Amino acid sequence: MINFDDFRDGDLSKGLSRLLKKEAGTAPLRFMEVCGTHTMSIARHGLRELFPDNITMVSGPGCPVCVTSQGEIDTFIAMARLPGVVTATFGDLVRVPGTDSSLNSARAEGAQVKVVYSPMDALRLAQERPGDMVVFLAIGFETTIPGVAATVKEAERQGLNNLLFFVMHKTMPQALNALVTDPELQIQGFLCPGHVSTITGMKAYEPLVDNFGIPCVIAGFEPADILKGLLLLARQVNQGIATVENAYPRAVLPEGNQKAREMIHEVFEPTDATWRGLGIIKESGLRLREKYSRFDAVKRLGIALRDTPEPEGCLCGDILKGKAFPRECPLFAKKCTPMHPVGPCMVSTEGTCAAHYRYGG
Repeated sequence: MINFDDFRDGDLSKGLSRLLKKEAGTAPLRFMEVCGTHTMSIARHGLRELFPDNITMVSGPGCPVCVTSQGEIDTFIAMARLPGVVTATFGDLVRVPGTDSSLNSARAEGAQVKVVYSPMDALRLAQERPGDMVVFLAIGFETTIPGVAATVKEAERQGLNNLLFFVMHKTMPQALNALVTDPELQIQGFLCPGHVSTITGMKAYEPLVDNFGIPCVIAGFEPADILKGLLLLARQVNQGIATVENAYPRAVLPEGNQKAREMIHEVFEPTDATWRGLGIIKESGLRLREKYSRFDAVKRLGIALRDTPEPEGCLCGDILKGKAFPRECPLFAKKCTPMHPVGPCMVSTEGTCAAHYRYGG
């Protein structure tokens, strides 16, 4: 049995901090924590106080709600207002503001928007409401995708005709490649996402090492996990090497979860995807394969995807790219707050702005 308090021990964290400061030296180091859960954990535990002054940590595009584009949010809202449609979604997405409204506002105006905790909840909703068309908003990275794939397969097995999937899944490795090739960022190492890595394994990050010489360390989410991950990154930089290291072996196997990847491959195929802040990234998204196309909400409902700009003055896109910090946004903690968000980075439980607003940064 794992005792998570062991990974939150203050003396252990201080000891790792001393090792990190020794290993980091004095030259500036710029690392990116990719996962939004890392961002929230760093803020919640006050870990920046334990980082050496020469290490700059920037947040990446590891919040699935945040990287969903403004046009996609507007399309979700428009679809939710269609008669006979029940929109099933995870809770964070409900409060994300579109251009003129939100799913929460649409629900207040009479749209049938239901918060679910898994895609299988949407399947049960479709079983209970045969006269309605239930549409599950399928966003998320590799961690979430296998559950959606399993639900699609179960809907096929049951012959359900009133369950659809609005698929906007995104995959992480292609986004990291896009970040590495941005000359403005100058990222020297990635703290790779633990949750995603349980599915992808270590091989997903090897192209970053082979093609760009970028050190990668997979880390867990407790203070000791994060500090150890940064220690390994600093060590790689100082030794002039680049490799993929797994500092989260209690959850991540080197080969990941082959069965989950096979299920994803069976149900979905790669497609280009639009990321908030990063634009269109080739083959970084997924769509249903032809065998399962009858569950495609866009095709079945004839939905036209919208293309709308981000809110004026909102720096969420730059924050997701690691090019800005929340407090550099003119709207942060003024016009944009958790109660009245302007951008999704202030809404999601994995959002960088939400983390900095709640815990400081």
